Amino acid sequence: MAEDDRCARIYAAVRRVPKGRVATYGQIARLAGLPGRARLVGKALGALKDASVPWHRIVNAAGKISGRSEADSPREQRRRLEREGVRFTPAGRIDLEGYRFGAGADEGAESFRRFG
Repeated sequence: MAEDDRCARIYAAVRRVPKGRVATYGQIARLAGLPGRARLVGKALGALKDASVPWHRIVNAAGKISGRSEADSPREQRRRLEREGVRFTPAGRIDLEGYRFGAGADEGAESFRRFG
């Protein structure tokens, strides 16, 4: 599978995450049909040039923001999420039980098989 195809599948999965919700890198990898490729999701989002992809809704498995290549990215990501109603604990975590997209990590996987 070509790198461009994998990135397109990742970006399509990220676009499915609605305002006020978050998904983990691993969850996006599974939704894009790339299980076990959470780091690839991070790499694809780090190279993102398309402003229509809501990159800020993707967090790590601990519910924390992981930095991107831009120096102020964690602050910007938090600001965007808070504007959408996502709340952080004093330790800087997001309650994934309350804000995670979908009822389960694999919800929506069927709709992404068409990208495969």
